[in-house]
Amino acid sequence: MPIAGSPRPPEMAGPGELGVTFIGHSSFLLQVNGRNVLIDPVFSKRLVLLRRQRHAGLLVKELPAIDVVLLTHAHMDHLDMSSLRQVVRATRRLTGKAPDVVVPKGVEDLVAKLGFSKVHEMEWWKRLKVTGLEVTMTPCRHWGARMFNDTHRGYGGYVIEGGRFSVYHSGDTAYFSGFAEIGKRLRPMVALLPIGAYFPDSYRAVHTSPEEALRGFVELGSARMVPMHYGTFKLGREPMHEPVERLMAEAGRLRIEEKVTVLEEGEMMRLGPVDSGHAG
Repeated sequence: MPIAGSPRPPEMAGPGELGVTFIGHSSFLLQVNGRNVLIDPVFSKRLVLLRRQRHAGLLVKELPAIDVVLLTHAHMDHLDMSSLRQVVRATRRLTGKAPDVVVPKGVEDLVAKLGFSKVHEMEWWKRLKVTGLEVTMTPCRHWGARMFNDTHRGYGGYVIEGGRFSVYHSGDTAYFSGFAEIGKRLRPMVALLPIGAYFPDSYRAVHTSPEEALRGFVELGSARMVPMHYGTFKLGREPMHEPVERLMAEAGRLRIEEKVTVLEEGEMMRLGPVDSGHAG
């Protein structure tokens, strides 16, 4: 089957706005406080045995200059060497300077020779100032090995704060009590949460179902949720269309549909200062 979808020209957020653009799978472009952030950027059509089912929503050559790249863990559908090299080259062409990269502790060797200006290592609950933003690494329930036996590698999510805005990207995770703790400590405004690769049920040891992701969102206390980790790669055995359908059905049952924004690849959610409150 041909790969579905097509890239779009990137939209630019205005002064004082937050832009959240879904690239596909768990990849996002954030525009926050005048900085451009990529999280888990994967643009490749193939990852060893995995083949994209939908095109990335943006092209690397059309990206704005990237200030910092955040990588949640070393799995190949989140840390793609080819994509990272392309991002470094593209930003260098625009500005003459490569972006910084932030990785969990134990992942630094994988990115050390890719050309980034600086590699920052992080552990859970550590806080870092990088390119004008505050980044906190958050816990998750997953695993970080790139190969079967390199279990020393860390993993996690991030809360990115800039100006009046804060965005939480959970990385891959099962449902766990940490959602409530992250909400209590950091109160992120926007939550990017995974909803795919949950069937068979044994997969839920490391991935959330749509209903569990929504439960995590409620416990975070965030104002907006954007789903991710679905529809791009065939990782679970559930039908590709099912995660979003189940998510919106559960959001309807809880009467919080207006808080959930499902983005198409390349589509941007734009929020202004008036939107920077929390759910309470």
